[in-house]
This record gives sequence, structure tokens and C-alpha cells, in this order.
Amino acid sequence: MGWAHASTDRPVAGRYRLVEITHREANRVSWYADDLRTGRPCLATRIELPADAAEGVRRAPSRILRATENVARLCPDRIADVVDAVAEGNCLWTVTAWIDGTPLDEVLLQQGRFAPARAARVALDLLDVLDAAHPEAVTHGELSPGQLHLRETGPVIVTGYGVAGTTSAPRLTAPSYAAPEQARNEQVGPAADLWALGAILYTMLEGRPPFRDRGRPAATLRGVDRLPLRPPVRCGPLTEVVTGLLRKEPRERPGRQVVRDVLTRVLREAPGAGPAPAKAYTTAGRERKRKGVLVGAPLAVVTVAAAVIAAATGLPGGDDRADGGPAASVSAPAGGTGARDTAPRVPPSAGAASPSSTAPSPPPSPSGSASPSPPDRDALPAGFRTYRAPEGFSVALPQDWERQRTSRAGELSYRVTFGADDDPRTLAVTYSERVGPDPVAVWRDTVEPGLASAGAYQRIGAIEPTTYQGREAADMQWITKDDGARVRTFGRGLLLGDGRGFSLRWTTPAADWASAGSQEALRTVLRTFRPGTAS
Repeated sequence: MGWAHASTDRPVAGRYRLVEITHREANRVSWYADDLRTGRPCLATRIELPADAAEGVRRAPSRILRATENVARLCPDRIADVVDAVAEGNCLWTVTAWIDGTPLDEVLLQQGRFAPARAARVALDLLDVLDAAHPEAVTHGELSPGQLHLRETGPVIVTGYGVAGTTSAPRLTAPSYAAPEQARNEQVGPAADLWALGAILYTMLEGRPPFRDRGRPAATLRGVDRLPLRPPVRCGPLTEVVTGLLRKEPRERPGRQVVRDVLTRVLREAPGAGPAPAKAYTTAGRERKRKGVLVGAPLAVVTVAAAVIAAATGLPGGDDRADGGPAASVSAPAGGTGARDTAPRVPPSAGAASPSSTAPSPPPSPSGSASPSPPDRDALPAGFRTYRAPEGFSVALPQDWERQRTSRAGELSYRVTFGADDDPRTLAVTYSERVGPDPVAVWRDTVEPGLASAGAYQRIGAIEPTTYQGREAADMQWITKDDGARVRTFGRGLLLGDGRGFSLRWTTPAADWASAGSQEALRTVLRTFRPGTAS
């Protein structure tokens, strides 16, 4: 699924004026919006549907309103108040009253993984909702950290009821939290919600989901269905219940009462523990409502899981490693060619510049001699185009590549991953405002320990300091595996000053690493990248 453009000038359903992007999760994006009819703030969430599903979604709005109303009646004050649901084109919109809270995934990104007692408290709040809904044969089917909103006071608020089953797609949002039976497009029942509860617990405790989002829903769902769970190492007293909930066979998962007993015991053994308030977020939400936000300036940045430069912020990893994927990759793993590889230097023509230069040098001739006259630095190889990101940076990409995934951590970090469905290569661009002063140390001390814990990781050569567009930078290359295939990544991190920095990660199958096309694409990316700052 690709992201269609949503205009901030044309109100959704002629009523809801989009003001600012507040949250993104795989295949779902939410805006702070103004209800032009009532003058009240609201949360407008868009789910983009598969192209062949638009015709079957006509009844979805009434389904969403009915399901939410039923669960809210059964479990008051725990379900977001849905005021409207709209199908427009190939998008499904739900509008809720403004939630004075923060999605769980953003809290995790900012504060790191939870202690067992704190995770148990959140899970018990969710279990209260499931205890009310399941006896009435109401399954959520789309649970994920982005659907749980933590508040300063009061229980967790759950969103997203009624979305599952609106199309024939196994899962519309956050496919990495789909149950295996969903991934196989089988009939889904309460056991799928229990799997999601286990996956959310795993994420809170381990700092990453049990199965990573692979950028394409079909690939992510295959991983959930076929890959073994990487055994948890930080779940402590909740290890047994988490692994039980994440059993592939629905009938083998523990029931709600068994789960409740374990969560209650863990919480009782740590009196006073529970989810800390996300004060920085909820205060900002109230300030937004009090002061207002400029219309037409939506944020273009979104949630990020641990990345090369963003890892310096101390964010938790967001990938599964059961398949050997690296801890810091969001939509594509890093990789390499083998243990005996030496680190090939990326030539200065691939992007390095002298300290006095503000633009990268042109590629050298094949013989290594200087060209008689410098080529036009804006000229691109055939089949490439310049992409200008709303965040401010620009880069040349293969013609058929598109933005596959975007994520952010608050206002300080974001990551954008580019690729194409029929191309195994990817480029990830990460920005952070919490970068250390030494780019080599960022790779060595912040990024590499997470990669090394994956088990299949091996660095190629040394981490090399360099100069890139007149700025301090450092390069690192490494190998790992993705679904058993060897892949290789070249990473370059550069400093902008004042704690700000970018990183570029170019990932390709190991067998294709040295090909002329792959090397030309990498040189083009490094030659044409122009940094910007978070908007």
C-alpha cells in the first residue's frame, strides 16, 4: 500500500480540517484536526486501503461506529469516542474526540522499554477491554501499540475497533502485530487479540516487536507466519506468559484469566509500579488545543525505531531478530558478503568532499584521472530522479522507487526508507537532533552493540572517519542475513552541528553488491544527497 496525498486545504468529509500529523504506524496516519461544525479538536485517522478493496468498504463506516459503540457500552471510559467514520476514495477515515494521551509506541521510543510491572499495568488495562468484548463475540483484530493511548491519569484508551474485516485483506494496519492465523487469511477470533496482547507485551519488555515490519505487508505477514520467535531475554517474570501468547497455534495460547493472574501477580510483587505518565506529550496536546496550530503546516516526520544516527537518542530497537535481521533496521536489514571481505572504500567521487567544499566531487573517470572539465553535478544517470522530501532533504533515487515507510520519535528524530516492491535494495535516511560529537563513536558505541546482539552480524573492516560535503562523517559496512539471504549495508553518518545529524544506509543483496548497477546507484545517492532539518 502506498500513501495517498491528504490535503490540509480540503476538509475530510467537508467537516474535519487537518492541521498536524500527530502519529504514524504502518499503513495508518493520524492528524490533529478541527471539527468545523462543532469547533472542537479531534483526532482524524486515515487507513489507506488496497486498490481492489474500495468497492467493499462502503459499509465500513457503519460497522466501525456500531462496533465501537458496543465495546464502549461494555467497557466505559476505555474506548475512544468515535464521532464519525468516512470512506473517501480508497481511504477509510475514523474521527474520534481528541485523546489527551500518547500512543504506546511513541512512549516506548522516547522512554525506552518498560519494567515488567509497568508493562503488566498497561496489559491489564487492555485485558479489561478484551474481557468485556470477547464474551460478546467482538474481536478487535487490529491491536498494536499505536492503538493504545497512555494518559497521565486513568486507564489506557483503546482505538481501532470495527476496522478488522472491512476488506478481504488479512490485516490493514501494523501487520507486524498480526496473528499467524491472520497472516494466513484464516478466520480470526479472540485468540488473535491475545496474540496481539503478547506481541505488545514483548515490545514493551524487549524494546522491539517480536517480528519486524518489512516495509511491504505481504512480506511482513509471511515473517509472522513462518519465522520462529526469537526467545525473549528481558521479559523476566512475564517470559512464560509472553511466549505462551505468541504460540503459532491459536488453541495453545493461554486464556484471559490465566494471563490476568500472571499480570496481577507481577504487579502485586512490585507495589506502586505502573505506566509512568507521558506528561511531555499530554501537556503538549493541551497546549495545542489552547493555543491552536497553524493550518497548512502538518508534520511530515513520523515514528522511528533505533537507527544509525537516531540510535544516539537512546531509542529502543524496533526489529525482530529471529531471522537474523539487525536490531536497528526498520524496513530492510543490513548485510554483507562474507567473513573474509575487506572493507572497500567508497571513493571520494561517491560523496566525500574537502573541508572547504560544500558539494561532493564528481565521479572520476574509469582510469582514475580527472575529467577534462567537471560534469554537471545535477546530471543524473538514466533511470534516476530527484526526490525532495517534505522534511527538507533531497536525494536522487531509481525512477520506480518510492517512500515505503516513515517513522519518527517525537520531534527530534525521523527515518524514511525508500525502495520498490520488485527491488531488494533499500535506502534509509535518518535524522536526529541528539547526535554525539564523534561520528565514529556513534557507530561504534551506539549502533554496533545493537547490531552485534542479532547474532548474524559481522562488520566489514574498520569504521572510517571521512569528510562529506564539508562535514565530519564516518562510514561503516556490515553483513547479516534476511530470510536466510546474505545482505550487505553501507552506512554513512554525518554531523550538521548543534547535536544534529543524518545517516544514510544503503542495503543490497550481497551477491549484487559489486555489480555496476548497484555501485552506480550508491555513488548517485551519496553524490546527490542534500541534508535538511526536521520540519
